[in-house]
Amino acid sequence: MKRKIYDQLLLWKNKRKGKSAMMIEGARRVGKSYIVKEFAQNEYKSYILIDFFKVGDDIKDLFKNYKDNLDMLFTYLSTYYSTRLYPRESIIVFDEIEFCPAARAAVKYLVEDGRYDYLETGSLLGMQMSTKKKRKKGEKKEDYLVPSEEECIVMHPMDFEEFLWAFGEENLMDFVRMKFAATESMGQSMHRKLMDYFRLYMIIGGMPQAILEYLDTKSFEDVDRVKRQILYLYNKCIEQYAGVHAAKVKAIYDAIPGQLQLHEHKFQLSDLKKDARFRDYDSSFFWLHDSKIVNLAFNTTEPSIGLGLKQSDNSLKCYMNDTGLMISHAFDERGIVSEQLYQKILKDKLEVNAGMLMENIVGQMLTALGCKLFFYSNASRENKEDRMEIDFLISKKAITSRHNISPIEVKSSPRFTTSSLEKCIKKYSSHLSQAYIVHTGDLEKDGDCLYIPLYMVPVVRS
Repeated sequence: MKRKIYDQLLLWKNKRKGKSAMMIEGARRVGKSYIVKEFAQNEYKSYILIDFFKVGDDIKDLFKNYKDNLDMLFTYLSTYYSTRLYPRESIIVFDEIEFCPAARAAVKYLVEDGRYDYLETGSLLGMQMSTKKKRKKGEKKEDYLVPSEEECIVMHPMDFEEFLWAFGEENLMDFVRMKFAATESMGQSMHRKLMDYFRLYMIIGGMPQAILEYLDTKSFEDVDRVKRQILYLYNKCIEQYAGVHAAKVKAIYDAIPGQLQLHEHKFQLSDLKKDARFRDYDSSFFWLHDSKIVNLAFNTTEPSIGLGLKQSDNSLKCYMNDTGLMISHAFDERGIVSEQLYQKILKDKLEVNAGMLMENIVGQMLTALGCKLFFYSNASRENKEDRMEIDFLISKKAITSRHNISPIEVKSSPRFTTSSLEKCIKKYSSHLSQAYIVHTGDLEKDGDCLYIPLYMVPVVRS
């Protein structure tokens, strides 16, 4: 499984040369443990990988007892893992470091020591972790500062290009980039080929286990079984680690598919509880977001520079981190045979609102590009020209004084209107860069709008 994050790790190793540790954050099962092991095996003379979810307290306590005696710490680790460590040629990997805060706190001293490189992974960083061992009465909880010597990158489910790589298609996205840069259509046969792959990507999703299962079995039902195991794991994480917010977190999580079937896809708290207010649920939304299980999109009051400065705190959309998982989550209790369901999606003949799948996967792809998700919703009753709904707003990489924001509308059916986008362009033209309509058809330029196929979303910030 070739992953883009590998090149980021290689850049960190070669440029930083041990002057910082690298933390990889991401949801459970996105492939963090796999990639750090591959990187350690390929790029270093030796490595030690400590899985803090599995090791006992005797290993965890080493980071408390010997942070001031690193020679002894390294001796214990080298002996326990039967691995010789070589200065500047070895790496120590802290997998699932949230289960050992003392190890994360020790990173400061380990980096200062400078002998080895350090990689960390975490899925639930900052969450309230439950432990089998309860604190004694009067015993204080230990708090640890996040080390300033730590860099961080986020690992997402596999994006569409990585998905194509897994299927042996190494050059397809390079061709897509070339066509996008030239504003040229792909052509009928190439467009059909890419849309077939894209629908397969939407069905299977970007979780490495699910992709490997399909490559091995070509069975959608077997893939669905893998995805439901991941969903079960997410449910258990909510139960174990969301603490006092667990019930609300679970209610939000279960409601995501139904909420995305609403016309505007905005999350309606009143569906969870009558007279519910965002301030009553904000911690629960942010728990899901921080755990990387969902991607949140926030309403901005104006599509202009500094989208976050104009963010509305009481209106948001909540997307699943992976559309393949959302399909299994959405049809969990509908009694639909998985193979039949997946074949319908593959052939674009699903009877339910396909818009929820399209918008979710566009949000997923934009998140993988590093975009914070924003949308624009104005329900003005005074002026119909101000009344509009724009699915996504993204900013250019290089911010200027004008024309920074690209509005994006997602259309799931061949027949659609563009009235909201036209109003937005007319009213906010000085703020806007290229406007996009994402659809199932080929690339086409029409006036101020560029119609792009779904598989081109990953190159809009190229």
